[in-house]
Amino acid sequence: MHQSLCLDKLTVPGYSRVEVVETSSSTNAELATAVRSDPAAWPAPSALVAEHQTAGRGRAGRSWETPARAGLTVSVLLRPRVPAEALGWLPLLAGLAVVRAVSDGGVTAAVKWPNDVLLPAVDTIAGLGLYRKVAGILAEVVPGTPGQRTTAVVLGIGLNVSQSAEELPVPTATSLALAGYPRPDRTDVLVRLLGEVHAVVRRWEQAGGDAAAAGLLDEYAAVSATLGTRVRAELAGGAGVLEGEAVGLDGSGALVVRSESGEERAVTAGDVWHLR
Repeated sequence: MHQSLCLDKLTVPGYSRVEVVETSSSTNAELATAVRSDPAAWPAPSALVAEHQTAGRGRAGRSWETPARAGLTVSVLLRPRVPAEALGWLPLLAGLAVVRAVSDGGVTAAVKWPNDVLLPAVDTIAGLGLYRKVAGILAEVVPGTPGQRTTAVVLGIGLNVSQSAEELPVPTATSLALAGYPRPDRTDVLVRLLGEVHAVVRRWEQAGGDAAAAGLLDEYAAVSATLGTRVRAELAGGAGVLEGEAVGLDGSGALVVRSESGEERAVTAGDVWHLR
């Protein structure tokens, strides 16, 4: 049986507010609306958590739903003191935070550029290789927040915790429970996750948004399932397809792909598939 969050344990150092609601259509959308309506009520960092999210939004407008109390659906409000061109690093840093949070339970996770977290699997599947998706991330700028000098960003994270195989939406997904995570406690995982998000974002801010100077680029690369592999990038807006080796990340967090001709191109958005 899926467990409710234990509110008595939800003390997260560094956060101004952590609000838990029973049901939300989309924590990202509801938090963004609340911040626009009353910015002072949501100082950064704050978090909105839903026990059950009924119409979550992923990248490219994709929607999803998880069974009540089976996963973690959380949106974090940030006001990063970094140059605007560095904001593309936020979903990558969130992925790194998820990897660290679940690794505390003995599960080895990896990040897939730009916004997925993966766990090892026993068989190969197209586009993911020997991995299954356990978490997805969506970062959105909140427009129209009066009286604020820094950009507000809502960082949404959906993490599969205790779902059975039958409860997962697609065969390419997995959960911590299915991966052998020892008795996953949603409250403990949430506290660790929020703590890791706060820690990596703080380091990034202290380096002025320079992930390399903060040491975060190397740490991200060390847990990346994308870098060093051949990829197929379906570029956003129907701009074409790019195939080659994922060789690095630039200062904005874009994926650098080297084609067979040796030309390197930065991919800022789009679907990226790992090729065998």
